[in-house]
Amino acid sequence: MKVFIIAYDLRQAGQNYTSLYDSIKSLTTDWQHPMESVWFVRVAESLSAQNLFDVLKPALDDNDSLFIMDINNVNDKQGWMPKTFWSWLG
Repeated sequence: MKVFIIAYDLRQAGQNYTSLYDSIKSLTTDWQHPMESVWFVRVAESLSAQNLFDVLKPALDDNDSLFIMDINNVNDKQGWMPKTFWSWLG
């Protein structure tokens, strides 16, 4: 099993988190939500950050941010973040 971190920032005032929460929970029944905008999910080894992104992106607006990374493999990451962040992260 892999563990991914999912962090997000929904920028529109009064944003409804239900759709995003439901999308995250649809990935697995093995999850933790320890901080307001951070989840950890344990999923099948066959899944990638891109797979998770494809499930979660429809729940976001274009001005939101999303970060997904396999915490055991820092090269497997995906999201909807500024290009400067990706450059910095490497």
